[in-house]
Amino acid sequence: MRNYSKYIFCLFLIAVVGTTTYGQVLPDVQNSFNNYNANALNEKLFVHTDKEAYTAAELIWFKIYNVDGIDHNPIDLSKVAYVELLDANKNVILQAKIAMKNGSGSGSLYIPVTVSSGNFILRAYTSWMKNFSPDYYFSKKLTIINPQKSPEAVKAIADNYDVQFFPEGGNLINGITSVIGFKATNQWDQGVNFSGAIIDAKNDTVVKFSPLKFGMGHFTLKPDINAGYRAVINIGGKTIQKQLPRINSSGYVINLTDNGSGQLQATVSSDSQNGTVYLFAHTRGAIKLVANAGLNNGVAIFTIDAAKLGDGISHITIFNDAKQPVCERLYFKRPAANLLIDAATDEQVYHTRKKVTVDIAAKDQGNNQLAADLSLSVYRLDSLQGIGHQDIRNYLWLSSDLRGNIESPDYYFKNTGKEVDEAVDNLMLTQGWSRFDWNKVLNNKAPEFKFLPEFNGPIVSARLINLVNNQPAPDIIAYLSVPGKRLQFSAARSDSIGKLIFNIKNFFGPGEIVAETNTEVDTNYRVDILNPFSEQFANTNLPPLAITAGMQYDMGNHNLGTQIQNIYNINKLRQFYDPHIDSSAFYGTPYKTYLLDNYTRFTTIEEIMREYVSEVNITKSKGKFNIKVLNEIGMYEADPMVFIDGVPFFNTNKVFAADPLKMYKLEVVPFTYYLGPSVAGGLFSFTSYKGDMGGNEIDPHAVVLDYDGLELQREFYSPAYDNDAAYRSRIPDFRNVLYWAPYVNTAATGKNSLSFYTSDQTGHYIGVIQGITTNGIAGSQNFMFDVVK
Repeated sequence: MRNYSKYIFCLFLIAVVGTTTYGQVLPDVQNSFNNYNANALNEKLFVHTDKEAYTAAELIWFKIYNVDGIDHNPIDLSKVAYVELLDANKNVILQAKIAMKNGSGSGSLYIPVTVSSGNFILRAYTSWMKNFSPDYYFSKKLTIINPQKSPEAVKAIADNYDVQFFPEGGNLINGITSVIGFKATNQWDQGVNFSGAIIDAKNDTVVKFSPLKFGMGHFTLKPDINAGYRAVINIGGKTIQKQLPRINSSGYVINLTDNGSGQLQATVSSDSQNGTVYLFAHTRGAIKLVANAGLNNGVAIFTIDAAKLGDGISHITIFNDAKQPVCERLYFKRPAANLLIDAATDEQVYHTRKKVTVDIAAKDQGNNQLAADLSLSVYRLDSLQGIGHQDIRNYLWLSSDLRGNIESPDYYFKNTGKEVDEAVDNLMLTQGWSRFDWNKVLNNKAPEFKFLPEFNGPIVSARLINLVNNQPAPDIIAYLSVPGKRLQFSAARSDSIGKLIFNIKNFFGPGEIVAETNTEVDTNYRVDILNPFSEQFANTNLPPLAITAGMQYDMGNHNLGTQIQNIYNINKLRQFYDPHIDSSAFYGTPYKTYLLDNYTRFTTIEEIMREYVSEVNITKSKGKFNIKVLNEIGMYEADPMVFIDGVPFFNTNKVFAADPLKMYKLEVVPFTYYLGPSVAGGLFSFTSYKGDMGGNEIDPHAVVLDYDGLELQREFYSPAYDNDAAYRSRIPDFRNVLYWAPYVNTAATGKNSLSFYTSDQTGHYIGVIQGITTNGIAGSQNFMFDVVK
């Protein structure tokens, strides 16, 4: 918690320092804005997958980058990332919890053979990100083909088009010339071409318009409140009529222009002839400019030095005399800094089963070498597997700050010129009002967070229910244990709505959890474990998978290659890295450890405790055993906790009824032990030989669940043909992904070199590198080579 608080405090200082120049302009708004953002930092995730098209029974390999929302520096806040694969109906196909460290993590997902062919969404988020809209989770489209399963029949769907109009700034005002952005998409959120016109009530054409790129464009209109405008659009052989947004009798309009000289001009027009308007510009929550200007004949002009705005998307908001936000405009500034990655193979053409060496160098525009955290995938290009449009740079600086589908985001980064500038401005125009809720800010409403950041490891959330009235139960202590060789245990007190928060650190792989209350004290409660995955979904429409005749050969080739991999190399595909976690129990090193085979074997637990453990006093009253831990002045007041294989037994008689011959060891902590809200007068932990609690039954009131912890990281299998026997091996190698390396670090030298071997698959191959530096400079690069017989 200390590190998290330090980050919040630093974020607040950055925001305050950045606004001192504008202290006399809108001071109340600035203070409210800073206070709100100091409590609402954002994480962004980017996921690099090894490719974007798969067959059933393949593995999806991925690397996750976590950065802060302001400057995109890698952030070591959340230690867990959640990854899901969703189908077109938002049904969950696959889920995984990925361990994060120093702002990155990696993993893999096995695609089941039962999955149907289609397009899917891979999404990723942290627990902290669940406090915000799912529109800002990371997501990307993946294609999966299952040649072994007949494709589901695709219902014929008539083309359905949506056309929207976006007045610059948000509103149309009677008699004030406005720029109006427009966007036309099909039912799959893909931009479409069309021709359109604005017609007035007299059926006169006021203006004609058509999109520039991706179904987006703009036109200029001086609206007349009495004109009765309608838009007539010819699209896909259909004629659509649509009303323009409502025309207001009064208000404000903003027009932002960029003449390319580095100076922006924001012209604010209003039906009010006099008064003061304020311009407030921020980039991802960091204030960049606050200024005021007087209206002169209803017009105020602001000149903005583009250099003062941050890279990426800035929000420019206009406030009126009453300090109310009346207009908003987004502006995109291409990031000046770029991670330049040089990557080249030692040859351009290779034979099958030959070694490929790749030299990698990372630098900035000044040719200075940079240390960068990179990931690399090398795969075969064909009719199924192409080159993706999304990379870490265009995602962080553009897509991650906008809602909805951003079609071909690489277009805005890889191209330059007047048309591209206009296209990106159209994209900004058609976003409408942003995700920023000014009402909450100005009313000084602190953000409400339901989910905590997992900065120490997985959090298991639960709700405590009173069985008498079936209502949430507040202020009751509950316990959660993870049985096994590495004992993990957590205690939590339920809040006012019965919620429990259990902290479990370094819980890897599938296992069991046991949740319960102390039934010797609290008998009428049930613990319900809550789903750790997000139950909110963005409004994403996936197009159906179109399989062409030209794809049939590659489908069969991929399927054959996957089957060969799973037949001949199945054991190598199931190798996992050791997570290197501390294997000690939650209480650390015990005060004493009794290996029971080293002592006389008694036939009861009571005799073991009386004869071996000198720190306890055993009594029996009314048929019930009681244990008290002795100290230098008497006995601890609190009762100790007794565990068998990591599960607490609050009924001491059950412990004393256990078979001691099934117990391997006893560990003792004869001191007062604090664990969250729970206080124990010592700990006694028995470990059985078989890990089955010596045959003892868990309390029937306890909840026992299968529960998946953090995913164990799978090793990528890449055979080495480094000797004649391996080269001549008759085991076929039909890999289409030759290499996957989630952690390729260039260190201070800015350089790295790696190697791998080609398979038996000939063709054209691409290497895709993504990465980021410690100060948030992102970049990507591709290299290509051919494999022949």
